[in-house]
Amino acid sequence: MKKPFGKKAKEVEKVESEKIVKKETSLVDADYNRKKLFKQGINRMADEKLEEAIVCFQQALRIDPNSVETLMKLGYARFHVDEYSEALKVYDKILDIDVTNPEAWNLKALVHYEQKKYAQALDAVEKAVESDPTYGMAWYNKACFLSLLNQVPESLESLKRSIEIDVKNARKSIRDKDFANVRIEDAFKRIEEVVVLESVRQGYHTLGAIVWTTFLDKVDAETALRKLLEKGLLVQNEKRDGLSKIPIYDLAPNVSEKMGKEKKGLFGITRKTLPKPIKHLKELSQSIQSVKEAIEENDAEKTIGLFEEFIDPAKSGEQMIENFFDEHREIRLWKIRLKDRGDDYIIENKEKMLLLFDNIEVTITKKLRNEIS
Repeated sequence: MKKPFGKKAKEVEKVESEKIVKKETSLVDADYNRKKLFKQGINRMADEKLEEAIVCFQQALRIDPNSVETLMKLGYARFHVDEYSEALKVYDKILDIDVTNPEAWNLKALVHYEQKKYAQALDAVEKAVESDPTYGMAWYNKACFLSLLNQVPESLESLKRSIEIDVKNARKSIRDKDFANVRIEDAFKRIEEVVVLESVRQGYHTLGAIVWTTFLDKVDAETALRKLLEKGLLVQNEKRDGLSKIPIYDLAPNVSEKMGKEKKGLFGITRKTLPKPIKHLKELSQSIQSVKEAIEENDAEKTIGLFEEFIDPAKSGEQMIENFFDEHREIRLWKIRLKDRGDDYIIENKEKMLLLFDNIEVTITKKLRNEIS
């Protein structure tokens, strides 16, 4: 039935709606203003306006002085404007709240590193890996600090641990000046072999392409190739290049079955062939990286879309139910909440979300290692 004075009734309804919204943001969500300031700070950082970001984070901390996520970003911004002593105070504040926070220990170590206080940097980063033994970047940084302190065997062992967690750290180490003290060691040469093997696996089969993708010197690349051939991990063939022939390298058959193999198609696009269990785990791992980036960006819409990868049985939903049943249920719940509350819900629950996906990623890394070995 049409109400009399319909327009007036509609205006009243609008006013009541505005009151409800205001009540929800200012009363129900007492942390609303802090989140708003935090988001503004993140946006300033994205625009490289670090001084403005610092002001936003400081204002947010007046509302909640113990917000770890706000303190973390403030410390990071301070660090990047070279306010090292202020950054250390911030990280110490975080560690007063949570002495086992691995990221705070790692970032504190990097401040000492920039100050060339390598012993103090080592002490801090050791606490990071004690708090989280799967923190690959902290292991890598520990390897750097040990090298700078000329503790060669310990540096190589830490570098090896970082590469076991993330093979990309091998390639990163090749041109890292911090490893000048360990580069001549046999163990580092074996790391160079890992880098060359990974390059071939990715579809780079000639010496020139391997040198280009790995940043190795030609002599070092040739040495690594020779060692890999001797170990039976690579095979060498030839292809015609005009009137001459050039050597090409490929994974040995037994190695390609275990590691998977990438082949280049038209226009240099890579096509990957992997054993099925590894393929599914790799796809899940890649999805985790994408969703973590969306969460870090506080992008609710993008995150909701990426959650489908973990929920939809036609995608990775089946693997999630089989291996991560509780986490699958949690992600489904987050999707519903995100649709209701959007970016604010991400900001409020970011640490919890990232921790869940970090834990899944650690389990997947272990499963991948077991499948390959």
